[in-house]
Amino acid sequence: MKPEFSTDSALRLARQTLQIEAAAVQALAERMQGEPLAGEFLRAVRALLDCKGRVVVSGMGKSGHIARKLAATLASTGTPAYFVHPAEASHGDLGMVTEHDVFIALSNSGEAEELTLIVPLVKRMGTRLIAITGRADSTLARHADIHLDCAVEREACPLRLAPTASTTAQLALGDALAVAVLDARGFSAEDFARTHPGGSLGRRLLTHVSDVMRSGERVPRVEEGVGFYDALLEMTRKGLGMTAVVDSTGRLRGVITDGDLRRLVERGVDLRQLSAGQAMHRHPRTMGPQALAIEAVQMMEHHRISQMLVVDEQQQVIGALHMHDLFAAKVV
Repeated sequence: MKPEFSTDSALRLARQTLQIEAAAVQALAERMQGEPLAGEFLRAVRALLDCKGRVVVSGMGKSGHIARKLAATLASTGTPAYFVHPAEASHGDLGMVTEHDVFIALSNSGEAEELTLIVPLVKRMGTRLIAITGRADSTLARHADIHLDCAVEREACPLRLAPTASTTAQLALGDALAVAVLDARGFSAEDFARTHPGGSLGRRLLTHVSDVMRSGERVPRVEEGVGFYDALLEMTRKGLGMTAVVDSTGRLRGVITDGDLRRLVERGVDLRQLSAGQAMHRHPRTMGPQALAIEAVQMMEHHRISQMLVVDEQQQVIGALHMHDLFAAKVV
């Protein structure tokens, strides 16, 4: 008979699960302060740094899911890696592994038959073997060149059967390994962006001002000698809420914005008598075309402006940016 759903029981088990898994990770962190785990961990980091081939990660069942994640994390942070299913490895996929690789095997028991079957073959090739298990006396641990012990006191499952705390510990230890290796490689945010060009970080770190700026006839500009109303018409036509004011050679002299217009009206200035050069304000905020678009966002936010001119090294106006352009490019 199906038991009646209890909200109190569900919340109690949820809290208990989180507490048990947090305790498992905390215990792992404390063990990392001494031997043997700290020493083995450093050996594993060195093995990955010295690897001349690729890192092959493998595991069965729930450990297999963690192994896939570890391979993906390593690959995205500067260490070429891929996942091999141990059952498929014994039916031909082991041919992807070479003596120059490092093989990481994950199994809480350390006795997964599919892994223990291929370990002798991996070792025979001369491939270095790192085992991540919960039992130091297991078959995998005994045959490994490096053993990372991620044993947990108990699973969070009330039946003490489903892998829960053990897989959390594997995940955390795998992340710790990947983070230590990326730091040792000097892997930077720019490097991360190059492996994630489709993500938000990639857009933020790979998109330059020249990629999103308006250029050519779309850039509002007038010479400083023209009348203010001509400047106002240029602002209206180009729809950026501003216009660059340039000299006869195209060099930037200043800018007129919607805000300048409001301030002139508030002061009661006769706009009919003004030239663009008289109405402009000098030294506007500008960016170079090779600056990162995210830098333009930061400058706009800092100075509370919504548009900006783009100039080259000779102060020639070559583009214009509006915050809406940066939103459209998903830089913000």
